[in-house]
Amino acid sequence: MKTSTKYIKHIFFMVFATFILASCVHDDKYDNPDMSNYQCQDLTKTMTLAELKAKFTGNANKTYYFPKDSKDIIEGYVSSTDETGNIYKTIYIQDAPENPTHGFTISVNAVSTYTNYPQGSKIYIKLAGLAVGTYGGVVQLGVKDATVADPANTNIVARIPETSVPKSIIRSCAAKVNIVPKVIKFTDMKADNDNLIGCLIQADNVEFDSKALCTSFAPNGQTVDKAINQKDGNTVTSRIVRNSGYASFANLTIPAGNGKFVGILSKYNTTYQMYINKVTDLKEMTEFPRIDGMTSDPCQFNPTNLTAKTVAEVKRLISGNALTEIKDDIYLKAKVTTSDATGNFFKYIYVEDATGGIRVNIDKSNIYLDPRFYIGKDVIIKLKGLYIGDISGELQLGSPFDGKVGRVAEVDIYKYFFDSKEQATAVTPTERTITQLTAADVGKWVKLKNLEFIDADLGNTYAAGSVTNRTLQDCNGNKILLRTSNFADFAGVPLDEGKGDVYAIVSVFNGVYQLWINNLLGADLDDPRCDGTVPVKYNTVFADGFDTLANWTAVNVTGSQVWTTTTFGNPRPSAYMDGNRQLNEDWLISKAIAIDNFSDVFFTFETDGRFSGNPLEVYVTENYTGDVGTTTWTKYPGAVFDTDLSNFSGFVNSGRLSLNDFKGKQIRIAFKYTSISGSSTTWELDNVAVKGTK
Repeated sequence: MKTSTKYIKHIFFMVFATFILASCVHDDKYDNPDMSNYQCQDLTKTMTLAELKAKFTGNANKTYYFPKDSKDIIEGYVSSTDETGNIYKTIYIQDAPENPTHGFTISVNAVSTYTNYPQGSKIYIKLAGLAVGTYGGVVQLGVKDATVADPANTNIVARIPETSVPKSIIRSCAAKVNIVPKVIKFTDMKADNDNLIGCLIQADNVEFDSKALCTSFAPNGQTVDKAINQKDGNTVTSRIVRNSGYASFANLTIPAGNGKFVGILSKYNTTYQMYINKVTDLKEMTEFPRIDGMTSDPCQFNPTNLTAKTVAEVKRLISGNALTEIKDDIYLKAKVTTSDATGNFFKYIYVEDATGGIRVNIDKSNIYLDPRFYIGKDVIIKLKGLYIGDISGELQLGSPFDGKVGRVAEVDIYKYFFDSKEQATAVTPTERTITQLTAADVGKWVKLKNLEFIDADLGNTYAAGSVTNRTLQDCNGNKILLRTSNFADFAGVPLDEGKGDVYAIVSVFNGVYQLWINNLLGADLDDPRCDGTVPVKYNTVFADGFDTLANWTAVNVTGSQVWTTTTFGNPRPSAYMDGNRQLNEDWLISKAIAIDNFSDVFFTFETDGRFSGNPLEVYVTENYTGDVGTTTWTKYPGAVFDTDLSNFSGFVNSGRLSLNDFKGKQIRIAFKYTSISGSSTTWELDNVAVKGTK
């Protein structure tokens, strides 16, 4: 299920991510390529790359299928290499090794193709049984997609199967040649020149955008876009470099200088992007000054003429309670103790040293993916030019905003934050009791032993609709707030009903201490409660985070819109229905779920809605007939749905909905969507779960 896998991924990042920085990330294990079928041969082409593309564009932009007995052949020179892992299951070719006029994209279900089709080799492709379609607006060569219901009315293709690759793609016996990159300007990347997609290109006088400076090419396992800029006259044009977290160079720092960029030209819909073959192709991006005026590499921290300060000393820099600019040449080295991987922290981190902890505001999402800010790693903060301010009693670092301390702009991160290049170490919490907490603990990572949620909070989730306070108490009745963002991916998870240790950041709001956890491990409360009550253990009977609709049947009664999935969710994806301001009635019905003889059984789900329209409804049945109209349904009017429809403001948990009336039966859960002409709510539905206890 997606919730658990994402949770495990977050734990991995927070505990282990930085320990692999010293090694190569391209550690996929592949079988040695079987080269027995890869014999060289020289053939005669019958079709140019331009004519191949025309098979698609001349077919009303529908997939063109070559007959299995086709004798057509194209030829080209391999412009790409997947040796570094940055290019995946794709071979790019161009029609000449120098000054090409056309390139092409070949989609193959094979890796390590560089061993048989190295960059610069001439290849022939037998088109028999292949197909020309498109993906992301780029015409490419593949095979018929067997999953498409109506092949005559599609524009997509599937990858050429690995077993078919040596039969269809033939390497010439000629020696490989040097591919000379075609020099183009970023302004030349436009529809008129889409014939060059797939070619090796060179762009001069370019540099990575300041937002990308001092970051790695890509986080481990993540594919990311990095903006790159080129100045032509007085015009600066920006394009995208797309990098894989599985590339052998993923953890290297992006070059900070100006110079030549060499890569494969590609495109996704209307966005032009480039792929790096190998990092040595960027070896000339070392020149300063840059076009933005930067005169030297800003990513190298030099402590000369700077004085180190502790967190406690930094906190004393504030003048009264006023926003205070730091004007001295000083720096702070402290350990990162938080992660925004689960969404509970947003655009800020906490750091601490032996003297205390402090919040640092940074206007950047997914901070946890930046190697400078891996949890457990020391980050170096150059303090001159930053501000320290008091927000409701808590001292914070950042930049000025509306007279208060705000976030450091993403374009300025490189000026103040430096990678210590040290490995992460475990974050050791400071042990405290609730009554021992003082102002000196604000900003620190702490451990509070033997806490439990108060009785009034039991049965609730961590958050509902907005940032939510829940109350923890010790066995002496001392209480403290646990605060959770409604955007946390565990917001909809029910609170543990036992007792245990809590690991959290201490913050303060107008004199009231409150806790923030990184993830669910921060409040794993499974021991008997203070009064001896043993927490009830609920088993998961059914759970679906809507990676697909495989567990559901979408029933369309009225209208042309139907239930589907979307890339948004808690975490993504989720089920999705939008009536498009038309008359609709659509049901989403679960598969049969067996409700054993539990002593207590219930179900929950989460919703997020936008735009005014009819409410979503939820029903349960034990006798689904296959026709929603003849089925006897039990409606759950007490289910809680998102009511803030002004925007997608966060998922709301339904609350526990009892299924005790259905014990020992097979049920189906159904969501009924309706809309009228001129008015429709867009609903996202996620994390449907059925749980029971014996």
